[in-house]
Amino acid sequence: MRKYELMYILKSDVEEERRNQLLEKFRGIIETNGEIENVDEWGNRKLAYEINKLREGYYVLVNFNAAIDIPKELDRNLRISDDVIRHMIFNLEEK
Repeated sequence: MRKYELMYILKSDVEEERRNQLLEKFRGIIETNGEIENVDEWGNRKLAYEINKLREGYYVLVNFNAAIDIPKELDRNLRISDDVIRHMIFNLEEK
């Protein structure tokens, strides 16, 4: 298991119910072969620059431990979700 950090930004106009569904979906992917240490929802914040004519987004930071294949599956799901503006997965392990 390796340590990872995931930061993703959802569209700010996503309804709370839909946002919770997305959070649970991504949590479920991680928990298939890993464990979540911390989920920090920063809430709506102004973006540093405009992305697809959007000026605000809902920021979520997740720290987790998982097998090597989990970040790939997580990345694939984040890419195909229409409600995700941007995402980035960091490997926190030193080589």
